[in-house]
Amino acid sequence: MSSYRTVVVGTDGSEPSLRAVARAGAVAGDSAARLVIVCAYYPTPDREVEQARDELGDEAFQVVGSAPAEATLRDAADVARRAGAKAVDTSAAVGAPIGVLLAAAERESADLMVVGSRGLNTLKGRILGSVPSEVSRRAECDVLVVRTTR
Repeated sequence: MSSYRTVVVGTDGSEPSLRAVARAGAVAGDSAARLVIVCAYYPTPDREVEQARDELGDEAFQVVGSAPAEATLRDAADVARRAGAKAVDTSAAVGAPIGVLLAAAERESADLMVVGSRGLNTLKGRILGSVPSEVSRRAECDVLVVRTTR
């Protein structure tokens, strides 16, 4: 296998995405590569921010904005380190997963992007396509698709 310098992997905090993070951590560890874990999120609508403030007061920051994505990234970084990654960076970014992953790969000059495959068992998945197929088509680096459904 080639020696990679920078590996980018995306996560949404789900078990399948964390399996992809673990595989990316193992590859990064084997290659002595830097691992960048990315989490895409959408801004919280103002109405939901106000509702959170009403219900949670000063603790509302934990459930709005980038806080949930940052928590997801902390958990994913732990998974990656347990799998063997030594140098781990994280990045939360507003936007759709495909765009966020591709932008991170370009920004970080990634040699490898790792994505999980959940399969296209739903009508929505077959119509809209999947993150792995779109990333594979558009990425300018190697792409490793990890089978995460077993």
